[in-house]
Amino acid sequence: MTRKVVLITGSSGLIGSESVRFFIDKGFDIVGIDNDMRGYFFGKDASTKWQGTLLKKEYGKRITQYAVDIRDLTKIEDVFKAHTFDLIIHTAAQPSHDWAAKEPITDFTVNANGTLVILENMRKYCPSAVFIFTSTNKVYGDTPNTLPLVEQDKRYEISKTHAFYDEGIDESMSIDHSKRSIFGVSKTAADIMVQEYGKYFGLNTTIFRCGCLTGPGHSGAQLHGFLAYLVRCIATGKKYHIFGYKGKQVRDNIHAYDLVNAFWHVYQKPNKGEVYNMGGSRHSNISILEAIEKIEKILGKKAIYSYENENRNGDHIWYISSVTKFMKDYPNWKFKYDIDSILAELCSHGHY
Repeated sequence: MTRKVVLITGSSGLIGSESVRFFIDKGFDIVGIDNDMRGYFFGKDASTKWQGTLLKKEYGKRITQYAVDIRDLTKIEDVFKAHTFDLIIHTAAQPSHDWAAKEPITDFTVNANGTLVILENMRKYCPSAVFIFTSTNKVYGDTPNTLPLVEQDKRYEISKTHAFYDEGIDESMSIDHSKRSIFGVSKTAADIMVQEYGKYFGLNTTIFRCGCLTGPGHSGAQLHGFLAYLVRCIATGKKYHIFGYKGKQVRDNIHAYDLVNAFWHVYQKPNKGEVYNMGGSRHSNISILEAIEKIEKILGKKAIYSYENENRNGDHIWYISSVTKFMKDYPNWKFKYDIDSILAELCSHGHY
């Protein structure tokens, strides 16, 4: 019996590598695309080459790897000509809104043009496949900062009277009239294009607007990978820099496994241009100050950190994703990890 094949872009990254392992366990063969641009974006400590080498060692012929740029029309088309895909998981991206301002053209062409290249080849060569795209909550820009927030001892929290208090920010939030960063614009362009290929061409496409993604496979860096980088700093005695909001900014964090498991559920019942907010929700969220306290306790080490009063441009003060819509459509999906189990795993098995 011929195995089904999944194409994973960014296959050595956090979500890509988790997808490789998950779908090999489900009986798929893997075609991975990763040219380690993360190393270019954030330096050698953030390189994902180690993960690609490990995956090849673990899975051998079950994974075929291509070190090509997703913007390269000819080489990407060659990949699609060489394989027939049942599922495409598109995670390759420039992921930092700080870095994007340094090289806007690189950011936009990787995130927007690269996504279009993958979509168009899907339409030409495997239109019955399922396409899953990892978008970002940065499509909402700084609109979340207009919510009625309340400062507490170690975190900001939304007013208990607001509709988002119980479950978090849902898909009703507008993507218009905000400052979303250069990165947010490039991902919004890709997000909308993935929707359009689903609705206009009738392809099976689903978009996940993700909060913070994490797990021990993360090559965390200062500009991307909040929890993994924070654990690395505390574990190795490196100074961590807090940017604004008194360190009380709140993020929901979802483990890579839980997100990839959501991909699996979508594959079994695909959509055409559907959008879901996805993150740790009320189930798994934390502020920087709270995270430092918990990690110090787990590692038995004191954090060394500095504080800069100026926040990152367009950064969220409080963001917790509502996963209600996704859980309504896919009621058999459940969280495996919460914030405490995530931190415990990062401290014991993190890449640092």
